[in-house]
Amino acid sequence: MTRRTRPALGVLIFFVVAFGLGAYFTFAAVQGDYGLFRRAEIEAESRALQGQLDALEGQVARMENLTLRLSDEYLDLDLLDQQARDVLGLLRADEIVIR
Repeated sequence: MTRRTRPALGVLIFFVVAFGLGAYFTFAAVQGDYGLFRRAEIEAESRALQGQLDALEGQVARMENLTLRLSDEYLDLDLLDQQARDVLGLLRADEIVIR
């Protein structure tokens, strides 16, 4: 009967390769392109972009309202007077301008 005193080289290689693969896949799951940290970054960016989208939708709704109020079907005379004063610099004959 012969006894081995040193561990088998194949078993040692197997455990080293298994540990290396486990470490690689763990690192990739946390730090990789599709890892947990990247997912958190994408979710934060998504929330920021959703806020920007909401702000832009509010601006579009405001501009649509102003456009409707200046259209031929619905003319808001106060808004028309305000735009004429702001854009064209028009004044009434009885007004005095103080700068």
